Amino acid sequence: MKNKIILPVAIMIIVFFIKTLMAQDQSSTSLQQNNLLSTPPISVTIGGDFVTTGSFPAYVGERVDEFITQVFDQFRQNALRSINDPQVMAEINKRLSQYSLRGIKLKRADGTELDIDLLKFRITGDFSDNPYLKNDDVIIFPPYNIETNFFTISGAVNKPGKFLFIPGDKLSDAIMLAQGIDKAYEHVDTAEISRLNYNGTKQTTLEINIHSNSDYALQRGDRIIIKAKETDRKAYSVYVVGEVNSPGEIPITKDSTTLKEVMNIAGGFKSDASIKDTRLFTGNSVSMLLEKQYGIQIKNNSDLLSLNLPQMLINVEKLTLSRMSNLTVDDTTYFYLENELRILNESGSIDFTKLNDKNSNVSKYIVRNGDVIIVPPKKDAVYVFGQVVNPGYVHYVEGKDFRYYIQQAGGYGEFAEGEGNVMVIKGDTKNWISPTEKNVNIEDGDFIYVPKSIQRPFTYYLGITGSVLGIVGSLATLILLLIKL
Repeated sequence: MKNKIILPVAIMIIVFFIKTLMAQDQSSTSLQQNNLLSTPPISVTIGGDFVTTGSFPAYVGERVDEFITQVFDQFRQNALRSINDPQVMAEINKRLSQYSLRGIKLKRADGTELDIDLLKFRITGDFSDNPYLKNDDVIIFPPYNIETNFFTISGAVNKPGKFLFIPGDKLSDAIMLAQGIDKAYEHVDTAEISRLNYNGTKQTTLEINIHSNSDYALQRGDRIIIKAKETDRKAYSVYVVGEVNSPGEIPITKDSTTLKEVMNIAGGFKSDASIKDTRLFTGNSVSMLLEKQYGIQIKNNSDLLSLNLPQMLINVEKLTLSRMSNLTVDDTTYFYLENELRILNESGSIDFTKLNDKNSNVSKYIVRNGDVIIVPPKKDAVYVFGQVVNPGYVHYVEGKDFRYYIQQAGGYGEFAEGEGNVMVIKGDTKNWISPTEKNVNIEDGDFIYVPKSIQRPFTYYLGITGSVLGIVGSLATLILLLIKL
């Protein structure tokens, strides 16, 4: 009984001491903050190629990066305060951000000079590149002439890019600024450095071992490629959506996963899936054209989007296809329509009803990264549209002809053309067939189109009659002349 009383009391005492210590700590922190704010500010001067220059107040205990960030943000806010146009704002932000984080000089009042590299600090967190400020410090920014005073690094690094060159830069600095070697690549040992002479007419290529010669000195204009064999270990996948048991993203290999394997992973078709209407699309027209026609993957080359390259390549392909054709002006529009459909639906002709046929090429079809398979549900209906009273879906009844479905849709409209002009559009192939000329087996998912009779004014027929009479009169005159001759 005694122990049961002592234990709660001990816990209460411990909790009391913890709260007391926390309160003291909070009080101490608050006191330090108040003391910091009450401390007179120091003066720091900014010079060189920065968005703004002059002397600014700073606090004791403030570091260079924090101070520069605050001054920049304040200047940017003032510059954008009266601007509402997003494009103008983006352009101003772009121009304001064009100052160097490297090659900064920090001059102390006692004559001491420090080299500051804030870009290195932001990558490594090394505070030797971000010291505390003192009163009367002067921060000098170097010119931001990155078009001529630069080096580039690409290849097997995490963040390829173009960086401002600082005298004394080494190969290890370049790799560090590119945030290190990309671990996805194996056996990365060599850096290839390309150098141009002053006139830009001669190039020298050097191969440097990045492990044994990491302190190799760089020069202005060096272009560095960290050599590595391209890895094909990527997130290849196909999307299956619609009436399958396990829809979603299906992981595949680069170039060996078959369509049948994908559909098996997707759990197969549901009972209400319309297999004959299932389609496979190889991405949109832009990515497919770039990848299949030019071997370029747009997802891995986002810079291409800003160059309007996709649309340009599509236009080039159109012109190339029609360059040696015999197309007339009237044919051109139809040809371009067919070509767009070809690009969008190049793989849409796959007959999924033959997926389990071992002798069919469909089961062996190799899917590609980014392919999309759409499995629609059975419609169990025929769509009737055009000049009918009630256009829309009509319940499918096996064995019924087109007349039945038109009747179910309310019959012909007042301006419908005759029965001989009715067309059945097959749901799977989209082929147009005249049901009055051929025996058409109408299936669920088919379309029946009743065209409209073109209504023309009396003047139209009067004009045609006049033209015909004019031609007849001319022929009669010609014949009379020939007879006289």
